[in-house]
Amino acid sequence: MTTLPEARDFDVSADWHVADPYPFLARLRRESPVFWSEHLRAWVLTRYADVRAAYGDPRRFSSLGSLTISRSLTDATREKLGEHGSFLSSFVANVDPPVHTRLRRSVSRAFTPRAVAAMEDAFRRLNEDLLDRVVPRGVADFVAELGHEPSVKLTARFIGVPEADEAFVQARVKEWFQLFLSPQPPERQLELAGGFLTYLDYVDRLVAARAKDPRDDFTSLMTALIGDELTHREVVELISTILLGGNDTVPNQLGNTVLRLLREGAWPVPPPLIGNAAEECMRIDGASLGSFRHTTEDVVLHGVTIPAGALVLLSTDSAGHDESVFPEPERFLIDRPNAADHLVFGYGIHFCVGAALGRLQLRTALEVLGRRLPGLRLAPGEPVTYRRSLVGRGPAALPVEW
Repeated sequence: MTTLPEARDFDVSADWHVADPYPFLARLRRESPVFWSEHLRAWVLTRYADVRAAYGDPRRFSSLGSLTISRSLTDATREKLGEHGSFLSSFVANVDPPVHTRLRRSVSRAFTPRAVAAMEDAFRRLNEDLLDRVVPRGVADFVAELGHEPSVKLTARFIGVPEADEAFVQARVKEWFQLFLSPQPPERQLELAGGFLTYLDYVDRLVAARAKDPRDDFTSLMTALIGDELTHREVVELISTILLGGNDTVPNQLGNTVLRLLREGAWPVPPPLIGNAAEECMRIDGASLGSFRHTTEDVVLHGVTIPAGALVLLSTDSAGHDESVFPEPERFLIDRPNAADHLVFGYGIHFCVGAALGRLQLRTALEVLGRRLPGLRLAPGEPVTYRRSLVGRGPAALPVEW
């Protein structure tokens, strides 16, 4: 295995990369802030100022097609996927204005401050109900048994997924994430592609059902806009990607956060500090590693020319550890005054539309878990393993006890 001091490139298949990439990223910020990654076949921006500036410059750093990072798919997999090989091509984070402006305006209707606040009580009850069942056992895998279920259920209710279908959706979402955003061998790609097509068929049928019988959910709200503001495909992709956030990104961030707090001896977090603690954990251990962009013209940074048409990774992971913005970046400071200046949710026109809901879920989970499990600790002798992904970071297993 490549040791960290010898590392010269990104490598999501290496243990060091998924467990602790930060010394490697620090060296890039010092020595090569505009870095060509042979592994990613992309340029990488590692300094905070450059990452934020690129987010704020959609003219030169285009989002068009940026999420469809499926170059590792085999010809057989692409043939099986057919027209769905470019899935997410219509998603709001994967397009530029004016299409982006139209899509964001539509989806924002479901994420008003009032609507987000109304979900807090429901999410708190889901966490309480889960803990009622799990607390008597005294041990658990936080990832499999504590971190995911409340977010999965809240997202399902928000979208309008029947409770009986939650496990199916969670499994299929995991599969499509692996297919498009995580390197897989050829045989596994074909298997995942089959599950992905099944998942798309399910979402198609959900949209059709809400068109005939609207309810008080996101799918009905978006389906009502088909023909006027949105296309059928755009609605399917909006639903699918929000399901990814609730089934994957938010639970992964909670896992990262709890692991960091336990390792720092900061558990349970005093209620007045929970909000800032959550921001500091997102800064230092973000579940999202960054966003891809395509350059529309030659861009010169720090004496390096990024050619037009190049793929560029805006490394929010590295930006969150930039010494020029966050003094002593590897040090966890529960009351760091500028912790919320991280770029985990993006910046500018592509700032995550669900950021307020994600933050609410993280704060609420920390409050309930800290109150119900004040003695939570890492299980001794049990390894913490990380999953492998091009764009996300989180523990695959996190054994805990109390």
